[in-house]
Amino acid sequence: MLQQVLIRRRQLMQQAEGYLELGMFSHAIDALARLDETGAGKAHALYLRGEALRGLADYESAIEWLERAAEVEPENFHVYLALGWCHKRCERVDMAIQALHRALNVADDEAIVHYNLACYYSLERRKAAALEHLARAFELDESFRDLVADEPDFEPLRGDADFRHLTSVIV
Repeated sequence: MLQQVLIRRRQLMQQAEGYLELGMFSHAIDALARLDETGAGKAHALYLRGEALRGLADYESAIEWLERAAEVEPENFHVYLALGWCHKRCERVDMAIQALHRALNVADDEAIVHYNLACYYSLERRKAAALEHLARAFELDESFRDLVADEPDFEPLRGDADFRHLTSVIV
């Protein structure tokens, strides 16, 4: 009996992940609703529900689920990235920055964390912090340079000589 429950749980999680990949966010939520919120995979289920709600642009609800996921699995930096993303879209950039600092506590070597922090600091017009994290992102993964030219979050810094020097972007 327990084996069947575990198999069914795994199937529902895989369904939800598949629906998320296809952009079928409501279907993902329906699959996740059939799961109980206990046992193995609880944090992942909470995270997937937050991701589905984020996909539906229900950022406030997504934040609630993502915070629950962070409580259960505080070492998952993906949860904090998603939280930051949602807070930004709720026009709470300060809270987005806080979420990304939580990510730094567990994943200081992830370029995406530093890149997103640079974006959020740029929006806050905190140049020194933005450039510090952008430089770290480039150090960890040079391919992030390719994203800068099309990133609207850097508009507040685009005319700055230090920013242009760091990014080699001609404006």
